[in-house]
Amino acid sequence: MFLDRFHTIQNGRIHITALQASRFAKEIAGDFNPIHDPDARRFCVPGDLLFAVVLSRFGLSTNMTFQFRSLLGDNVPLEFREPAEGTIEVCDENGKVYLEVTRSGANTRDDSVIEDFTRCYVAASGKNFPHTLQPLMESTGVMFNPDRPMVMYESMSLALDTPDAAEPELELHNAELEANGKRGNVTLEYRLLSDGKPVGDVAKRLVVGGLRPYSPDAMAGVLEEFYRLKARGADYGSNV
Repeated sequence: MFLDRFHTIQNGRIHITALQASRFAKEIAGDFNPIHDPDARRFCVPGDLLFAVVLSRFGLSTNMTFQFRSLLGDNVPLEFREPAEGTIEVCDENGKVYLEVTRSGANTRDDSVIEDFTRCYVAASGKNFPHTLQPLMESTGVMFNPDRPMVMYESMSLALDTPDAAEPELELHNAELEANGKRGNVTLEYRLLSDGKPVGDVAKRLVVGGLRPYSPDAMAGVLEEFYRLKARGADYGSNV
């Protein structure tokens, strides 16, 4: 499974190191959010990696909702519990829940199908910034703190016609940002396509922190740093 490089199993528990998490963010998702850097003061494991691990362990169901409850740090031993039918909890040894999943409908455990869907989903996530969020913030007149960009998952949901769509692609068809003081709530809605035909819907909700009035000059600096990190990312795999 392509996820083997991004986590380990010790004593029946999943471990994700900061280096593994950062490698996944950069190599698979194209995500250069500083919060995923191993030396970040508020480092956290990408939500997409937890999403991917859940699918690899429990399969892909036609209806799934993922609620992120807490930020996951470096190398926390994780347990995957099923407290009730159709419910999965990703938690630590003390019972702290990081991710709660509900699921129903048809399910597939086909590794190739799950990998195709995961890569499709994560590739779309990698376009959150700057491709989607930058013009969305500009049009709304707000932006995050350029010195400490904060964009985090709140939830995501899937409603699929079938769990085994061939050659899946995600197409963004709606994006909204609602500003509420220093917090921005972002909703991204996608259509899942198979052979060019819609076969489901995917929705993601993000939280943008530290909102302030939009500044073209400040955003230009953020974009410059993003593309600098992206260019450096080509060499990342050989350095970790």
